[in-house]
Amino acid sequence: MFYAIFDYLQDSSAFDFPGRHLMTYISFRAGITFALSLVIALVFGRHIIDRLQRMQVGEVVRNLGLEGQMKKTGTPTMGGIIIIISIMVPCLLVGNLTNIYMLLMLVATLWTGAIGFLDDYRKIKYHNKDGLQGKYKIIGQVGLGLLVGLTMWLSPEIKMSSVPLTTEKEAFTELTMASSITSSTHDGPTVVMASSSYDTADQERTVHPVKVYKTPETTIPFVKNNNFNYQWLTSWIPNENAAHTAGWIIFVIVVIVAVTAVSNGANLTDGLDGLCAGTSAIIGVALAVMAYLGGNVIYSGYLDIMYIPGSEELVVYAAAFIGALVGFLWYNAFPAQVFMGDTGSLMLGGILAVFAILIRKELLIPLLCLIFFIEDLSVVMQVAYFKMTKRKYGQGRRIFKMTPLHHHFQKAGDQNIQCLINFPKQPIPESKIVVRFWIIGILLAALTFVTLKIR
Repeated sequence: MFYAIFDYLQDSSAFDFPGRHLMTYISFRAGITFALSLVIALVFGRHIIDRLQRMQVGEVVRNLGLEGQMKKTGTPTMGGIIIIISIMVPCLLVGNLTNIYMLLMLVATLWTGAIGFLDDYRKIKYHNKDGLQGKYKIIGQVGLGLLVGLTMWLSPEIKMSSVPLTTEKEAFTELTMASSITSSTHDGPTVVMASSSYDTADQERTVHPVKVYKTPETTIPFVKNNNFNYQWLTSWIPNENAAHTAGWIIFVIVVIVAVTAVSNGANLTDGLDGLCAGTSAIIGVALAVMAYLGGNVIYSGYLDIMYIPGSEELVVYAAAFIGALVGFLWYNAFPAQVFMGDTGSLMLGGILAVFAILIRKELLIPLLCLIFFIEDLSVVMQVAYFKMTKRKYGQGRRIFKMTPLHHHFQKAGDQNIQCLINFPKQPIPESKIVVRFWIIGILLAALTFVTLKIR
């Protein structure tokens, strides 16, 4: 709303007042959305928690024999509502609602939030931990992946390019960039006029013609140009149009798998106070940096990374996302006053997956979101090993003391427990487990950036 108003004032010669150009700066709007989301989470979060308590919306906790676990019974859940409101309100006020990337992120927020809300609602209504059936969650996640993938395929506004710059001096002296996309073709190049202004007043404004393409390319590590085209997998098809379509179909399938896997991984990670929120915030910061660099023609050219016109608007969304999680941690840190529930955890995973896909970093998710995948994998391994050993020995055995993995560290080692990994012998305090996972998350984010420079 405010963005549209300031955009009108900027174009109108009838209004001339200091600061009317501020909304054109991504850094300014990102700062505003971060502050707004943080304040909304802190101020309105308290009221929402009180409201949930009055409605007796409490967590149903099963006794798993973990220290302090049963004390959490009755703690308000569905706190993901706080995160949703804290993201949506600043983005609607300050974001550019004509930008396709911003619109997709807002849809992903509400879509996955609705799936999680239905799950939490059924748990509370029927006083059990079953909630929404797994197949319906998968259908919802697949639906979002299909929507995002097809939009990226069919929308003429979503294109990318590689923009090499000739000199280091050019990259450091050019400061601002504004771009507009002209007509589009099937998958051929479109010229984007990316204009940049110099810092000093005596230098003239320069305009760079940049060719952008409609192509299913993505970023991969350890490769010189860092790009991988899904159409390479279908190059064996003799018909060019069929090969082109098949390449996009593979891309859409990858999008669906990424959204489903990350969303469910985040859901499993939400088992300790502050674990999922803190880990997601760290990943969000890394993705925000990637979006800022990839949405700027100067920085992307200097760093030799994929340039995605219009994706810089995602930085504004990311700022609201991070601010909302930091504000939520005020109440969710140990000992938690509110749980995010599936309303929050399914949403956070879906948001991170869609964000990474939009900036063409979906193949970096396995490293950046490794904590989510390890939590997910630990459950799969535990169930598969238990079933296999039960068929073989008549009694099921385990790999970990308990899954998801974070519960393994909470449980004391016991000789009577038949599991392959029976250490640590002493349970680790919940708050220490969470902080250590955060540290690992920071390390993974750093390694993700490092892989892009090892070519």
